[in-house]
Amino acid sequence: MENAIDIFAPRFSNEDAAREHLEALHWSDGPVCPHCGSFNAKRLPPQKRKPTKAHPGGSVRKGVVQCNDCRQQYTVTVGTVFERSKVPLNKWLLVNHLLCSSKKGMSAHQIARMIGVTYKTAWFMMHRIREAMKDTDQGPMGGYGKTVEADETYIGGKLKNRHASKRDGKKKSPFSGKQPVVSLVERGGKVRSFHVAKVTGPLLRQVLVTNAHRGSWLMTDDNNGYKAVGKEYVGHGVVKHSLGEYGRAGVFHTNTIEGFFSIFKRGIIGVYHHVSEAHLKRYAVEFDFRYNTRKLTDFERSTEALLGARGKRLTYRRPVRATA
Repeated sequence: MENAIDIFAPRFSNEDAAREHLEALHWSDGPVCPHCGSFNAKRLPPQKRKPTKAHPGGSVRKGVVQCNDCRQQYTVTVGTVFERSKVPLNKWLLVNHLLCSSKKGMSAHQIARMIGVTYKTAWFMMHRIREAMKDTDQGPMGGYGKTVEADETYIGGKLKNRHASKRDGKKKSPFSGKQPVVSLVERGGKVRSFHVAKVTGPLLRQVLVTNAHRGSWLMTDDNNGYKAVGKEYVGHGVVKHSLGEYGRAGVFHTNTIEGFFSIFKRGIIGVYHHVSEAHLKRYAVEFDFRYNTRKLTDFERSTEALLGARGKRLTYRRPVRATA
């Protein structure tokens, strides 16, 4: 298997090579019908489409397979985030590679300039790839003998840097107007992040008990919201950040989750600059994915994202804001 990706590889410049690469990943045992799940299929010759304004002479649809059971026709992109896209598949694979191999992400404006599409197209492509990055394993983190760190961070600019129209002159909390993200990380394992409406004790408990095994050691800072739920775990270690304490005995610390937050926030501040409240959860998924695949090569990480594209669709609709 490849250990590195050459951006001049055929699959990034040739649509046929890109389709063959995707077929090799998704159909290692032959075509699988996305409509009925049958393996009984036959490949069809390239299909000529009707003339359109974009293609007056008519375009050609390649890679078409017909199921011998349900008689439906399909390609490898059907049932994936790439379905019904007019962007060439080789550009999809290139964008997927760039997003997976860039430690702090890559802006949609940069992608649009590099592959020659509009900003709107690049923006939507990247959100589809983030959908493919979603971890389908939502089982509890940690367990007996393991430690789970929990903490929260706030995404948004400083109050003093905001436009006068967004400041009413009243004394506000430094977190006012920012969007909270709660993250859990298993030491030596995975991270899981959640965009929440507000950080409260009941909400922190809901996030913890539904995502972290109660047999784990829970490690947090001295936020009062963790006190009650900490009693439900085997042990609860507290680091008193308010008193300038950041580690004790080499075990009591939240340095793992703070390290994740440092990369997350540098990506938001330095690459994306402004992230809307409605889509913050998708950016959190992107940084979770890269952290959780940190031990893989760029090739392996890109492959994981391509495999995650199956069974997921993302069509444009009005975004939903964070809920408690």
